[in-house]
Amino acid sequence: MGSCFRKISGIFNKDMIRMKRKLFVLMPVMLLAVWLAGAQQSVTGYVFEDVNANGKRDRKEAGIAGVGVSNGREVVLTDPSGKYILPIGSDDIVFVVKPTGYQTPVSANQLSKFYYIHKPQGSPSLKFAGVPPTGNLPASVDFPLYRSKEGEDFEILLFGDPQAYNKNELRYFDQRIVSELAGNADRFAFGISVGDLVGDNPNLFVPYVETIKKIGIPWYNVVGNHDLNHDAQTDQQADESYEQVFGPSTYSFNHGKAHFIIIKDILWPDPRDGKGYWGGFTEEQLAFLKSDLKLVPKDYLVVMAFHIPIWEGYVKNDIFRDADREKLFELLKDFPHTLTISAHSHIQYNKFLSKEEGWKQDQPHHHLNLGTTCGSWYRGELDENGIPWSVMADGTPQGYAIMKVSGNRYEIGYKAAGFSAGHQMRVHHPKIVGKAEKTLASLYVNFFMGSEKDQVRFRVDGGAWKPMSYTIEWDPAYLNLLHQWDMTDEVIPGRRPNEPRECLHLWKAPLPSNLAPGEHVIEVKATDMFGKSYVTQSSYRIGLPGGKTQE
Repeated sequence: MGSCFRKISGIFNKDMIRMKRKLFVLMPVMLLAVWLAGAQQSVTGYVFEDVNANGKRDRKEAGIAGVGVSNGREVVLTDPSGKYILPIGSDDIVFVVKPTGYQTPVSANQLSKFYYIHKPQGSPSLKFAGVPPTGNLPASVDFPLYRSKEGEDFEILLFGDPQAYNKNELRYFDQRIVSELAGNADRFAFGISVGDLVGDNPNLFVPYVETIKKIGIPWYNVVGNHDLNHDAQTDQQADESYEQVFGPSTYSFNHGKAHFIIIKDILWPDPRDGKGYWGGFTEEQLAFLKSDLKLVPKDYLVVMAFHIPIWEGYVKNDIFRDADREKLFELLKDFPHTLTISAHSHIQYNKFLSKEEGWKQDQPHHHLNLGTTCGSWYRGELDENGIPWSVMADGTPQGYAIMKVSGNRYEIGYKAAGFSAGHQMRVHHPKIVGKAEKTLASLYVNFFMGSEKDQVRFRVDGGAWKPMSYTIEWDPAYLNLLHQWDMTDEVIPGRRPNEPRECLHLWKAPLPSNLAPGEHVIEVKATDMFGKSYVTQSSYRIGLPGGKTQE
């Protein structure tokens, strides 16, 4: 009996050894299969027409074919039933690329609800709160759309850097900018803030949103360097607080015959030394751009909004990674209608990038660096309501841009906050000039949205129009504002303005001094790149020594 048991036991032990050996060989394969299953997790769902507007896909509501859906890397089109499928990781945001003729749901705060955040474990622990754990991936992540009467002609608002550092500065933003736009919801299709929504305090994101929603239109937001989680260790973690309020920091949508791309262009930390930030794109973002643009018709207007300028060559610094600009230009080379928009610099300028700067087409590319809604960080003398006249260091007044789109064409104008729509330039000259054949006195014109391509002319007393010369200098009118703070005997309410910077939309001409003594009227006409002309008037006196009125 014992002998039999030993035989059976021996056989059993040999089988166990063989099984252990097989498991030892198979275990890495099994672990690899488990890892691959996790790495290759997919998200699926439908883009559908939400007829009853309840936010849910009901049985009779049809899917919409041919709509882009993205995970921030790939963009796929929905099939005939409106279904999509995408790979998804443990820290991804899935979003629909809004098609022309449809609208995504909009929250009570006028933020577009076009995305689903998948962060099962939530954001890492940072100083400012990020995304709470989202849990398991739903069986179907669906995106409702509503039909919209969306013509090819529309207007949008463009805001540079609201950048409030506290709630008092948000009050300035509200009273100077937002309040003059309230009640215009029927005029504008949507608005975009081009980064630095707040000043290093993501806790102000919600108060900012509650302020800007008063305009009453859907609002899209770009992340800026002052919107980041500065204690984040990686670039992917740097916009966790932004994502919690606004969703993905890189996405796209269509409106009319235009394709808009919102993209974070801040590398955090700077890959060169691990400190601060640098302008540029990640490989993931470039992959998204490549996939996204493949689906855009070549005759569409492509508008890209990001915070840091892709070109600021007149400043002797390395603001943007050259290799990424070159990759962007390669992706845009087959699109004849393009515009890129940035902010960040708190000055305004138009730059036309040619083949010398790496652009791939014969016609130069238009890059607009917007002036800011906070102006010079809410500095300057206070008005009668206690709001600072925050003129920027290049003499551009605090304000915003209005962009008109017609098909794949566009026009952009500037609105100086607190002034009439016709306030497009500031004229500077002496109040009085001594009668002489020649004088060193000059007439200066700061044409706020101007560029070196524009034409600025002047005439005196209704005479012949004379051209003015484009010049790059400090704006003397801004220097006057600044000098008030140096020459005053009393404390001026407000904060001293910034030091001046070169103005890239300034014109100059000798001021006529050989006219008869007395008052003379100056007219200035500026014609912009879109063929629009603006006229303003001023006056000065020709005088004689000793206060004489006649020669």
